[in-house]
Amino acid sequence: MAVKVIDEKCTGCSTCVDACPFEAIEMKADKAYIKDNCTSCGACIEACPFEAIIKEEEIKVEADDISKYKGVWVFAEQREGKLLNVAVELLGEGRKIADKLGVTLTAILLGNKVDEVAEKLVKYGADVVLYAEGELLETYTTDGYTKVISDLVKERKPEIILIGATNIGRDLGPRLSARVHTGLTADCTRLEIDEEDDKLLMTRPAFGGNLMATIVCPDHRPQMSTVRPGVMERAKYDENRKGKIELIDVRLTEEDIKAKVENVVKSGKAEVPLEEAKIIVAGGRGLGTQEGFELVEKLAEKLGGVVGASRATVDAGWIEHSHQVGQTGKTVRPKLYIACGISGAIQHLAGMQEAECIIAINKNPDAPIFKIADYSIVGDVTEIIPAMLEALDNVDDIVAAVKAMA
Repeated sequence: MAVKVIDEKCTGCSTCVDACPFEAIEMKADKAYIKDNCTSCGACIEACPFEAIIKEEEIKVEADDISKYKGVWVFAEQREGKLLNVAVELLGEGRKIADKLGVTLTAILLGNKVDEVAEKLVKYGADVVLYAEGELLETYTTDGYTKVISDLVKERKPEIILIGATNIGRDLGPRLSARVHTGLTADCTRLEIDEEDDKLLMTRPAFGGNLMATIVCPDHRPQMSTVRPGVMERAKYDENRKGKIELIDVRLTEEDIKAKVENVVKSGKAEVPLEEAKIIVAGGRGLGTQEGFELVEKLAEKLGGVVGASRATVDAGWIEHSHQVGQTGKTVRPKLYIACGISGAIQHLAGMQEAECIIAINKNPDAPIFKIADYSIVGDVTEIIPAMLEALDNVDDIVAAVKAMA
C-alpha cells in the first residue's frame, strides 16, 4: 500500500523529509516526492502538518465520494431583512445550471426573523430554502456562518455552491472552502457546465484583467465559486411559484464565535450603488482633468443616475475606486449607460457592454467604444455635456409650461 503526496496541499516545508526513517522522501520543485524505497510505514503521514500525504486506499475513497454530491446551492445573502441583488442574480444563474444538470436548486438563508426573505427565494426560483434562524445569526460573523453552512455541506453534500463576491461573500467563501476541504474560484464573471463531464467551468479575470482564466475543480466537492455582482442576469419573480422552506436546527453556541459583534455602525458615506443603477454616466481620461467629473456629476444628477468611471481615472486619483466600472471594478447592466471621454478598452467594455442602451461621447471617431454604442457622438465632452444639460433644462421648462396650462 503506497503513499501519495497531494501537490495542492503540499507547502514544501520538508517536515516529512526529516521524519522519514528510510530517507525515502526528497524535495523536487518545492514539493515532497516519494522515492521507490518507500516502505509505507506512515511516519510522513503523521508528521505532515498540512495533511498533504495519504495512503492510496484513502485516495480511492475520496474519489468515490465525489459521486455522492448532488445539487446546486446558492448563498442568499441578506442584510437587515433585505435580500441583496447579487443573491437574485445567483438564483437566476443557479437555476440554469441546476436545470442543465437535472438537479435541485437550493438557497441557503441565515438570519433572524427573515421569513419574508425565505418566501421571496422560492418566488425567485429556489426549489428548496434551507433556513437557519437564530439570534447568533442576526449579524454576520465569520465563525458562526462558516460553522452552520459547513455542517450543512457535510450532511447534505451539494455538488456546487455559489456565493456573491460581496464583502461578506469574499470573507465567507475562503473560510468555508477550507473547512470542507475543497477549492474556491474567486470573483467569477462566467459559469458554464462542461458538455463532456458536467464539471463546472468557472471563468474569472487574471493578470489584472488582461486575460480570462477558466478553472475547474476535478477531484474535490463541492465546486465553489464567488461570483462578481452585476454580471449574471437576475432571476424572474413568479408570485405563483411553489417550493419547500425547511427550518434548520442550528447547532451553534456563543463559544463557537470567537469574534463577537458588539455594535454595528453604518458609514456616513453611502456606497455607490452602481450594480443597481438604472442610469450611469461614466467619465474617462477624455474629461481632461479631475474637474471634468463635475460635468459628469451634473448630468448624472439631472438624469437621476449615478457616476461611473474608467480605471484610468481611478488610477489617476480623479475619483474613488467605488465608482470604477470594468473587469477590475464593477460589472453593471443599467438601462442607460453614457460613456463620456472613454475610449473603450476591452477591460472596461467587459464591465458595461450588457447595458440596454449605450451612448458614447468621444472626440476620436475611431474609439473602440463606438463599436458597441447604440448612439455615438463625436466631439469634445466638455462641449457636448453642457449642451445636453441645456437641452434637458429646456425639456423641463416645456413640461412645466404644459402642466401650468392644463
